[in-house]
Amino acid sequence: MSDLITNAALIPPETVGTVDPAQSRTTAAASSSAASSGVEQAPESFATVLAQEQTPSLPTFSKHALERLQQRGIDMDSSTLSRLADGIGRAAEKGSRNSVVFVDGMAFLTSVSNNTVITALTPERMQSHVFTNIDSAVVA
Repeated sequence: MSDLITNAALIPPETVGTVDPAQSRTTAAASSSAASSGVEQAPESFATVLAQEQTPSLPTFSKHALERLQQRGIDMDSSTLSRLADGIGRAAEKGSRNSVVFVDGMAFLTSVSNNTVITALTPERMQSHVFTNIDSAVVA
């Protein structure tokens, strides 16, 4: 087996330039035996990854949105948060980029592409408010 041609592309990146080819073969054999012994976790199945990607993940809140939630006394319980996430998900399905999502009379301006709440408004604050730079509105 000494006449094997070593392909540098097949050597793991962490060993490039530090290990000779004979030693890299023993390292690869050791790592494959560790994988077969159950040391490493098996990769997730395609169905598991697909299900995780299809479920709407909870949105993140910008610093500005967190300040407005606190200032305006908006309580985000789990029901409101899940309905907000569902509304953002529905807007994303339609190809929206910036949307206003209405939940229980409150308005949440969101960046759909970033899954981020930009700001939040109570019904009192919406009385003479004009929403600009949005391409959709969702009632969730």
